Amino acid sequence: MGRSQGDPRRAGGDRRRDQPFRGRRSVSPCGGHPGVTDSRDRPGVPHELLETLRLAQRFGVLGARPVEDAVEHARAFVRALAPVRGRVVDLGSGGGLPGLVVAVDRPDLDVVLIDRRQKRTDLLERAVVRLGVEDRVQVVCDDARRLRQLFPEGFDGVTARGFGPPSVTLSIASACLAEGGRIVVSEPPTGDRWAADLLRELDLEVIPEGSVAVFQRNG
Repeated sequence: MGRSQGDPRRAGGDRRRDQPFRGRRSVSPCGGHPGVTDSRDRPGVPHELLETLRLAQRFGVLGARPVEDAVEHARAFVRALAPVRGRVVDLGSGGGLPGLVVAVDRPDLDVVLIDRRQKRTDLLERAVVRLGVEDRVQVVCDDARRLRQLFPEGFDGVTARGFGPPSVTLSIASACLAEGGRIVVSEPPTGDRWAADLLRELDLEVIPEGSVAVFQRNG
């Protein structure tokens, strides 16, 4: 059965908009198969997460770089979200980076994965079930510009990897960011990056943080 546009659903069932996530707060990142390994696996990265991302590669929704390297890059987002509590949204989740890594590494967070392409959200829903995190991860097929309508209370954290031009990414992310929230974005490869006048307009402060760009809205 298809999903109507703009209807937030977590994998495995519908959920009322803006309703707090309920259920168990810690889950096995290996989907109930501890100890299963693969010769390609890197120590410290759950096998089931790697296999889920490899499947996304086979479907053409992730790039060709080794998924172990992609996970390590995604963990820069996890580190930058260290002060964040509550609910996080990953803009343009695509094949699940960094959103699925955030969900696995931070079992205390509720996570929303949003993408406007049905093929990708269908894959994300299956990935969420496979990883055993469906009690606190919600997949939404919609335009990220509508996030504030779908979740009026906003988000404590927003992540974006390769989502769009810096100005577009920050504008959409800040529109759904709660007071005191944090935005974590992959650094653009070229250009002026983060214009000072845009940051002032959006009331964002730059937080130095390694390989990703971090912005804070002070409440």
